[in-house]
Amino acid sequence: MRFVVEPQDEGKLLRSFLRELGVSAALTSRLKQDECGMLLNGARVTVRAVLHAGDVLELAVEGQGNSHILPRKLPIEVLLETADLLVVNKPAGMPTHPSHGHFEDTLANGLAYHYTANGVSFRPRFINRLDRNTTGAVLVARHALSGSKLCADMAGGKIQKTYLALVDGQITQKRVIESGIRRRAESIIFREACPMDEGDYAKTIVEPIASNAQFSLVRLIPCTGRTHQLRVHLAFVGHPLLGDDLYGGSDVRIARHALHAAVLTFPAPQTREKVTVRAPLPADMRDLILELGREATECAKAECGFQAQAGEKL
Repeated sequence: MRFVVEPQDEGKLLRSFLRELGVSAALTSRLKQDECGMLLNGARVTVRAVLHAGDVLELAVEGQGNSHILPRKLPIEVLLETADLLVVNKPAGMPTHPSHGHFEDTLANGLAYHYTANGVSFRPRFINRLDRNTTGAVLVARHALSGSKLCADMAGGKIQKTYLALVDGQITQKRVIESGIRRRAESIIFREACPMDEGDYAKTIVEPIASNAQFSLVRLIPCTGRTHQLRVHLAFVGHPLLGDDLYGGSDVRIARHALHAAVLTFPAPQTREKVTVRAPLPADMRDLILELGREATECAKAECGFQAQAGEKL
């Protein structure tokens, strides 16, 4: 990544410039160890170098591709792509990154193929992750510098996520769910709500949109980011996600838990301007929302849109 030093940065130490740029201590350490990590006017320098207006600074933040991720041709829907990041609409059934039993069918594999097929070296840096059967917006940094900034934004609460969900039963009033969340002792997967002093604090805002006698469409805003938080909290208050067989919401009308990461808002790494990306709903949730009537349908379409079907008009 190339920068031209501006007059306002005249006389600054490179160390200070990197800190103001948002480069983390870990990334700075990596750049210092790289032979071409920090070049000032073409020459290798240390963080003690003094900058002058017009200097050309080059930082090797793009990095190399990850040889452990196998490129595979998978369906990838890119919602936004810039030099710093991309946002992808992850489908159901696709893990975000490789893990035991899933080495070639993940979003990371598909993204690796998307770039290597075009001769671009790429290592995905996921800023948020979704469960295998949760659909929707996933934010990915394209290089280490944007990754550092976006991770800091996530930790600082500057990235807002909004989900749409279909839950069992009727929810007609807004509510705030707060609890601790902990791993159930006999399971490596299952989480459970618990007193706040016995687990990691978690907070979820639930906003009703529409309902019938069987189920409700709700908007979910996670104020914290615990594993399975939304699924655990909804089950905790007696309204598990439709199709969530892990947390008690089994429903034959949908083959996976009905949760979609609909809206993602974050500051652009370089300009800090607010960016909002909306991920269209998949067909399985859309079809159930249609059962709730026109108001629910219009609200969902306004929130994030529907995934269009061939030749179909909504």
